[in-house]
Amino acid sequence: MLLIDGVPFSTHSSPTSQGLDILLSLLESPILVSSSTSFKETLERKFSLSEGSTPDSSKLVYLFQKEYATVDPAFVHFVGTDEATTCVGVVIRNPKNGMTSVSHMDSPNIVEMGISQMLTLLVGDSLETEFDVHLIGGFEEVSPQHANGIIVSESDADLDGHSLPLCSKIVHTLWSREEKFHIRTTCVLGHNTKRDSDGNTYPIFNGFVVDTATGRVIPSCFDRSSRSPDEIVRRIRVSVSYEDTSWNGKLLETYDTVTDCFKIAPCCWTRRQYHTALSLQHYSDSEILSICSTSPTAEAPDFVDNLKRQWKYMIEHPHWTETFPKKQPRIFTRSADGKWKRC
Repeated sequence: MLLIDGVPFSTHSSPTSQGLDILLSLLESPILVSSSTSFKETLERKFSLSEGSTPDSSKLVYLFQKEYATVDPAFVHFVGTDEATTCVGVVIRNPKNGMTSVSHMDSPNIVEMGISQMLTLLVGDSLETEFDVHLIGGFEEVSPQHANGIIVSESDADLDGHSLPLCSKIVHTLWSREEKFHIRTTCVLGHNTKRDSDGNTYPIFNGFVVDTATGRVIPSCFDRSSRSPDEIVRRIRVSVSYEDTSWNGKLLETYDTVTDCFKIAPCCWTRRQYHTALSLQHYSDSEILSICSTSPTAEAPDFVDNLKRQWKYMIEHPHWTETFPKKQPRIFTRSADGKWKRC
């Protein structure tokens, strides 16, 4: 069930629309248009865990693509993600206790199971809990002649790339569930799109953070030091998980809510993936963007460098058991200064 400003949201939903009609109604809601405007007027926060960072910013849980985490405000001050272009960040928060779940969704195929995963530690024993929900990310990947945002038939959705079907699936899944979801922010698609002089589109924001004490969602970006722990291994895990059937339809679990530690479950890269890394490293930057990105013109400046570092690691460690000895997870706990250390 969806609510806007405390009022149940209702709209006619065609069985064939896959949530598109629900999404369009939400995007046109004056209340949600206002909340998106307020979000875009908020100064973007930059996170860095390098020397000189403040203690509160070090109590951070950072998420990569396809990951999720549910955090307790007693342990974590901020939870967030960035590097999203066609992906969408989903926030579900229990305002009664501050427990907050955040995911970085990249495909409609993981939405249903992913939302169930996010709710596992939030719901408790009652369906009467009312959750706050924020949707941030994705943009209108359309040519200028299709930039009016109007879809006249289901087949036209192909013109709108990856973000539209993902957003549609998210809102339809929330709408279909028994729990009550207060939609607070929908800074997605047209609300998160800017255009250059040639009509090319780009996301306004690629990331955000949630202040777990207040529930406030803030536009944010993160440097390499704050995309921790285990940055490269987690990036590789995202890539190779697409060929691991045990993760089909699921978000990747990395963070343990109860113990406030990261547990990076074992993942294996095959000889084929190793040879793919060997091959891709020889392509030009523009070719890498074209091959590896769903939105080549909208990626961050470090996108290609991040891929090259992943491939370098895989080439230098061709056997995944070197990274996960005895097939055990890589565990990271917080040190006294709030930074992560490997156990």
